Amino acid sequence: MLPLLLLLLLAAFLHGTAAAQGQQGLPSLPIGVNYGANADNLPTPAAVASFLAKSTTIDRVKLFDANPAFLDAFAANAPSISLAVSIPNAVLPTFADRSSGLDAARGWVRDNLSPHISAGANVTLLLAGNEVLGPTVVPDLVVALLPAMRRLAQALQLESLPDVRVTTPHYLGILAPSDGIPSNARFRPGLDAKVLAPMLRFHNDTGSPFMVNAYPYFSYNAANLNYAVFRPNAGVYDPGTKLNYTSMFDAQMDAIYTAMKKLGFGDGVEIAVGEAGWPTKAEAAQVGVGVEEAKDFNAGMIRVCSGGKGTPLMPGRKFETYVFSLFDENQKPGPVAERNFGIFNTDFTPKYDLGLLRQGSSGSPNPSPKPSPNPSPSGGGKWCVAKSGASATDLQNNINYACGYIDCKPIQSGGACFDPNNVQSHASYVMNAYYQANGLHDYDCNFKGTGVVTSSDPSYGSCKYVS
Repeated sequence: MLPLLLLLLLAAFLHGTAAAQGQQGLPSLPIGVNYGANADNLPTPAAVASFLAKSTTIDRVKLFDANPAFLDAFAANAPSISLAVSIPNAVLPTFADRSSGLDAARGWVRDNLSPHISAGANVTLLLAGNEVLGPTVVPDLVVALLPAMRRLAQALQLESLPDVRVTTPHYLGILAPSDGIPSNARFRPGLDAKVLAPMLRFHNDTGSPFMVNAYPYFSYNAANLNYAVFRPNAGVYDPGTKLNYTSMFDAQMDAIYTAMKKLGFGDGVEIAVGEAGWPTKAEAAQVGVGVEEAKDFNAGMIRVCSGGKGTPLMPGRKFETYVFSLFDENQKPGPVAERNFGIFNTDFTPKYDLGLLRQGSSGSPNPSPKPSPNPSPSGGGKWCVAKSGASATDLQNNINYACGYIDCKPIQSGGACFDPNNVQSHASYVMNAYYQANGLHDYDCNFKGTGVVTSSDPSYGSCKYVS
């Protein structure tokens, strides 16, 4: 039992740490959103800025350009919200030029940032292009990327804006092809030593994050859907670290961390998530896309990035993160899914509850993302318990998974549900707590066929099952 107890104690510690970091009665949710405007039905920028500042716990917004109307709207209506402002890829060679690049960068900062920051816009990140290193590779842009970032960082210092950090978002294809095992990850040859090592040095020296666009959506299939959207699953075992991954997102983040560490920068540079999301609609025949999948993925990602859970190789760590996206964008080209990543409708009602609305705001009964870390007994209803005959290995996997999200102190030694001290009893308790906290959906009690919903209260003695 010792390894299990250590795991449960760690889960309880992380939960307590996350809970202690809330401010002003709100959950600690350093979570952001991507605010795109490729649509013809969106509310005004002023209305958007006001809504985010007054009605949500969202504390940062990523913009895809330096649109002055957007910057002015946030300056006037949401000066507390941090802004990440993007620069088009095509402009980067201008900043990279050895003789004139610094002057060009200073001019861009003066024209596009300084007036709005003076008016109150809280710009904290400047993004030099987007996915310059692929999937579409333009050699001139690759060569220009890091010099442009250096010139922009210098320009911000010279223009008295030292708090604005410079980074650039990468797609996960910067990693060499692998078998999905995080400990095997490394950056692609040709990019690792020549491009990414000096770039990581830049991030280390300037205190800016290494930003990745992490999309399990683009790597999932029908067989690994549960693994992709944070639903219970057997997981993927990493023999190199002896860790079991039950989330593709965790594996992707730890793969980036591992690749950075192999270049000597695993702990010295923060990782930020520039984009991560799941669509609510796709092609008619596509499985695994809908409101429930989008909710499950984004809620799970928020727990990892801003709820204090962290990843197996980075436990307790938080990541500056921008959910993709704030609204659906009905004018985007490409597949149906590209137009349906929004988490809010254009009337500001949530498409599904992620707990991002402030308590008392319309449409959200809860101030924190589900599942709740510590549900309370309410008596009566439905419960989830382990199936008789389920293997001890499967039930232990269920305990390991669920204890990352709910309070497992009751099954620790001395807890009300510790006795009987066996995996069947402990698994039933934590599987039910997870099921109750996550909204009582039948699939939340599936646990790969090892759980069953019952109407008979399994509580006994002082051990009370939440309901």
